[in-house]
Amino acid sequence: MLSSLLFIPLIGSLLVVLLPDSLKNSYKWITLAVCALELLVCGAIYRTFDPALADYQLLERIDWITLPLGSLGVVSIDYLVGVDGISLPMVLLSGVVMLVGAISSWTIDKRLKAYHALYLLLTATIIGCFIALDFFLFFLFFEFMLLPMYFLIGLWGGPRREYASIKFFLYTLAGSVLILLVMISLYLSVMDPVETAVNIGLIGDRSEATDTIIRQVQFLLADYKIQSQQLVHTFDLRYMAHGGNYLPDSFLGPTGELVVFGLPSRMLAFLCVFLGFAIKLPVVPFHTWLPDAHVEAPTPVSVVLAGVLLKIGGYGFLRIGWGLFPDGAAEYALLLAGLGVISIVYGGFNALAQSDLKKMIAYSSVSHMGFVLLGIASLTSEGVNGAVYQMASHGVLSAMLFLLTGVIYDRTHDRRIDNYRGLASAMPSYTALTAIAFFASLGLPGFSGFVGELFTLMGSFQSLWLPGWMTALATLGIILAAAYFLWTLQRMFFGVLWSRTETAGQLTDLDARERLMLIPLAALALLLGLFPNLLFNLTNSTVAEWIQRFSVE
Repeated sequence: MLSSLLFIPLIGSLLVVLLPDSLKNSYKWITLAVCALELLVCGAIYRTFDPALADYQLLERIDWITLPLGSLGVVSIDYLVGVDGISLPMVLLSGVVMLVGAISSWTIDKRLKAYHALYLLLTATIIGCFIALDFFLFFLFFEFMLLPMYFLIGLWGGPRREYASIKFFLYTLAGSVLILLVMISLYLSVMDPVETAVNIGLIGDRSEATDTIIRQVQFLLADYKIQSQQLVHTFDLRYMAHGGNYLPDSFLGPTGELVVFGLPSRMLAFLCVFLGFAIKLPVVPFHTWLPDAHVEAPTPVSVVLAGVLLKIGGYGFLRIGWGLFPDGAAEYALLLAGLGVISIVYGGFNALAQSDLKKMIAYSSVSHMGFVLLGIASLTSEGVNGAVYQMASHGVLSAMLFLLTGVIYDRTHDRRIDNYRGLASAMPSYTALTAIAFFASLGLPGFSGFVGELFTLMGSFQSLWLPGWMTALATLGIILAAAYFLWTLQRMFFGVLWSRTETAGQLTDLDARERLMLIPLAALALLLGLFPNLLFNLTNSTVAEWIQRFSVE
């Protein structure tokens, strides 16, 4: 089922490319059908998944590249995918957001073949990031995602689309280089105990591997009894997370004391991984690409960017940063939490100062994603569960907010908040859904935004690594969210109907397609707010096992 999530959109993208231009009206139907099928497969995975198990499930593994390199050992790269309680919510979120984005894409009216082919390609790479368990495979998806997003912004964006697309590309590429350096260092430091056991003759093939065999290979490695040419190096994240699989005295070994630029090598690697994913999250001061990208991107691309792409930063840091370097997460917990709080407050104040509705929502995303970093930095079960929940909640709500912005922009080509008054009288359904999105995003109890922020704050308050004043300061973000959302609601929707651009006659209420996009998202935000265990039941076992395995006394 997991592989189908990758290959269905790839096949759809190829089909769009091969179809002649005379069938261009079918492109949007193909995209819609593919994304709907993706969501159905996500639902099947959800039903199959056992939330009581903390380990990876639905594993699929195929040997991809095996290359002996003499004294450097054997290169082993696998096609390895699977999900656990941390990745499954992100997969489900991707299914929802990509389908909504496909419906929103029906307003695209130029270069249809290129747009829909790139959109489906982007769908595959996003899903790939969340299910890949081989670091090399993850990095391929993480990098390849830049290509369709660069063109989707650069070709279908606003007046400054070239600037926004190249800025997005360069920022993310700079972060990717740091992650690449760590990936190579990890590969040289880690062995695959099962393949190594086969290579040295302990077992005949992988199917004979047992926990006893794996421990035996790890003991032989620690005693320097395995020759370098017999070692099978791996990118498998499962083996990278176990200290017994690291070569003695390797660059990133858990007991290594190598110092680079005045820092222990593992601490330096952790900081590189953090910076790489902090750009994608984004964390202040690495956030400046986000408002430009959102403002210039077409509505469907903004929906995908805010709804899913930002979550790859949080997920990647949780899976790789904390998952592989728990010692670094504990060492720099205060720094990470501090940057999270700065993002919360700085993003809130910037959102309050904006006159462009889309830019206000972009800065609100910076603020809300700061709660994710704060929850992860707490290193507590409540905080990490809250961080994953906050990513899912923000994905739904930010997608809804950008769709609402797109509704008003499609009618008037104007996004300035001050250029509208009294929209409630002309667009009552639009006003109702906007109010729901605003109140849910500012953390009103009963909606998903409240649950995510509550648990991240609870986790940071209970954390042994974070001072209480930091949690108290983070609550300012909730007050600021109420200020900029309610102020926007008051200015745009109350009073006598008025539009500065003399387009009041074009301010018609929601059509059927727009309702189809917005009402399910509003219902989902309410459903997750009233029944948070729908997500917590998925995440709790995995997070509890991570806390127990990586806890630092």
